[in-house]
Amino acid sequence: MKTLEQTQSWPAENVSAAVIAADGTVLGTAGDQQKRFPLASVTKLLSAYAYQVALEEEALSLDDPAGPENSTVRHLLAHTGGYDFGDRTVRYEPGTRRLYSNAGFEVLGETLEHATGIPFADYLQEAVLAPLGMKDSSLEGSPAAGAVSTAADLSRFAAELQNPTLISADSLAAATSVVFPGLAGVLPGFGRQKENDWGLGFEIRNGKSPHWTGQDNSPKTFGHFGQSGTFLWVDPELKTAAVALTNRDFGPWAAEAWPLYNDALVAELRSS
Repeated sequence: MKTLEQTQSWPAENVSAAVIAADGTVLGTAGDQQKRFPLASVTKLLSAYAYQVALEEEALSLDDPAGPENSTVRHLLAHTGGYDFGDRTVRYEPGTRRLYSNAGFEVLGETLEHATGIPFADYLQEAVLAPLGMKDSSLEGSPAAGAVSTAADLSRFAAELQNPTLISADSLAAATSVVFPGLAGVLPGFGRQKENDWGLGFEIRNGKSPHWTGQDNSPKTFGHFGQSGTFLWVDPELKTAAVALTNRDFGPWAAEAWPLYNDALVAELRSS
């Protein structure tokens, strides 16, 4: 795919990218597919998926208490638990505002550890990474932002997000549908959104503007980007996913380059 070549002109020393069809076919790649990159907040996709496995195993439920008073697992996965971004200061009543929170995902990790007796990194390895053959991926820190992976491994995960094998299709659909709709909030790096829609750990594009995906990505597009200069999105209408990993932190360069790249990629996919 010609559009993938654009990633190699981004102002980063190393860039790895891939495009993945719904049946798992890798439609094209750019850069070293085996190079390991810190994922930053793309980690949340892996952690959220581990939670989906735990929910199906009935190790816990979405309505279990977690976090501040009146907050549940559902609230924390959907970034409505009320925690501050980086610590456990409670800023809002649960369910009243979309306040993106690393602290919430760290509490989720602790909640799952308590429910299963398994360290979260081990649970993620056993429930998600090993079954999908993601042999070069690991959680080396926080469940919010501490994973390391490769484009090849994330391509496997992107295939799973389009044709699930570890959880049911209904569970994936629920996780990638808006939870607590209509809540305003700030999308880090892109400012306040009147409707800052989120699923159960998955950011949902809908009508957000500005945004890191392309204007021509469908409203149903879901995924995440990371401050380490990484992203993964799945567009169910295109039946395609895209991965990009860099070793340059997110900044104005990415806010400008990523939407242009994604629009060009969508156009190429639609014309093929």
